[in-house]
Amino acid sequence: MAITDYDTPRTPAVEEDSLEELRARRDAPNASAVDVEESESYDLPGGEQLDEELTVPVVAQQADEFRCTKCFLVRHRNQRAAAGKDVCVECA
Repeated sequence: MAITDYDTPRTPAVEEDSLEELRARRDAPNASAVDVEESESYDLPGGEQLDEELTVPVVAQQADEFRCTKCFLVRHRNQRAAAGKDVCVECA
């Protein structure tokens, strides 16, 4: 890990382009055009592509559970902060 000395004086930034050149480049017709390749999917480095569909079973809220009114997560009733209030102990 490189050590950075934040107390050293900063060097002034070197300006390579003049103000007129920057304005001319901004006013160019294709100045803000971005060349984006149209693709159906994006490949992340180090990721593997699965050919199977992943499914998660959805279970309805049980009688001993409640939904927190602050974080909207379904919690077990023993995680309720106070009796009669639907707020979990983490949000209280």
